[in-house]
Amino acid sequence: MTEVVVGVGSNIEPERHVRAALGRLAERFGAIDVSPIYTCPAVGFSGADFVNLVVAFDTGESIGAVQAGLRAIEADGGRDLAVRDGSRTLDLDMLLFGDIVFDNGDIRVPRADILDYAFVLRPLAEIRPQARHPIDGRSYRELWAAFDRPGQPLTEITLDAPRAP
Repeated sequence: MTEVVVGVGSNIEPERHVRAALGRLAERFGAIDVSPIYTCPAVGFSGADFVNLVVAFDTGESIGAVQAGLRAIEADGGRDLAVRDGSRTLDLDMLLFGDIVFDNGDIRVPRADILDYAFVLRPLAEIRPQARHPIDGRSYRELWAAFDRPGQPLTEITLDAPRAP
């Protein structure tokens, strides 16, 4: 089994889409470990704040099969894959696939976002503090402690309980 870590984000009806994505991820891959949830401003474009978190799960599937599963969940969530730098219903980014370093032009792990964005590194450091970055070698707790990128505010939130119709 290989542990996979995935970044989850949404800024279009994020509460609904993130809750649905967590359910779909658990249905597709089994038990998931879920980080605290944060809001942060959109990065790289003007748009509503994002809701971001990180999930981890174990799988016996190949890296390509996991990627295909993530893309299918995004599509089921209404994601327009043609929109790269804009608002989105759901964004599922494979951050880690075990400790392998892999780049085939479509799938890149470890994902560079881990070292670049607070909304990825902080929740990762919270669910896997002792795990080590496959290239950098430092633990995610160490990387978060040394993170020095101003202008990336995070606010921890909880998703509201489902509402009765």
